[in-house]
Amino acid sequence: MLGGRNRIITVANQKGGVGKTTTAINLATALAAIGERVLIIDLDPQGNASTGLGIDRQDRRLSSYDLMIGAAQIDAIAMETDVPNLSIVPSTMDLLGVEMEISGQSDRVFKLKQAVSVPAAGEYDYILIDCPPSLNLLTINAMAAAHSVLVPLQCEFFALEGLSQLLETVGHVRSTLNPDLDIQGIVMTMYDSRNNLAHQVVEDVRSHLGDKVYRTLIPRNVRVSEAPSYGKPAILYDLRCSGSQAYLRLASEVIQRERERNAA
Repeated sequence: MLGGRNRIITVANQKGGVGKTTTAINLATALAAIGERVLIIDLDPQGNASTGLGIDRQDRRLSSYDLMIGAAQIDAIAMETDVPNLSIVPSTMDLLGVEMEISGQSDRVFKLKQAVSVPAAGEYDYILIDCPPSLNLLTINAMAAAHSVLVPLQCEFFALEGLSQLLETVGHVRSTLNPDLDIQGIVMTMYDSRNNLAHQVVEDVRSHLGDKVYRTLIPRNVRVSEAPSYGKPAILYDLRCSGSQAYLRLASEVIQRERERNAA
């Protein structure tokens, strides 16, 4: 375990369709493949991370909804996946109602932090939280509970526009709820090397954020897009495809950054 404790990374972007869940699933799988013990908390009511890891909806007896309202703890909810070392707290549509249920409670922004502070959470080296595509109470809970935020960013014209809003939210959470929250990194997704605009977007983001942007670029890849329909991460579905290889490189970068942080 890095530095004697786990690392909690929130994967967030309020814009949909940027590869957020795909990144969470495949980064978690890559980390698990090199021996790290990993837990994904699916905090999106759509439950795509759960489906993408082969967890049938009828098998989700307990879910992140139960985690958020304090009805059950991680060890009772977490389900093993087909990936060794990788478990998931699955999501159900019940999560849609959780904001209304907890909105009047004084600790409403710390529900997830409380849930990941139990001894059972310490069994994992990494906890990745897959957020909904919005800056709502669920996402704020994820940021309040995390050590860092990883932002998947699509290589498109309006990428920086949405990113600035997300970074403002991270700054607000840091100043009011979680002073230790950091930007883990920005990962550029859906990169098409044949597209001049994609090159320009990457350069623009790097000029604004420097080394916060990962070197690894996640390419547009048909095999990565196909994998969730088979209930598998791309790395299990087709290890040799360019998308899977990119996520393996991203996992190496994430671990390297953690080592540098611990050494600092």
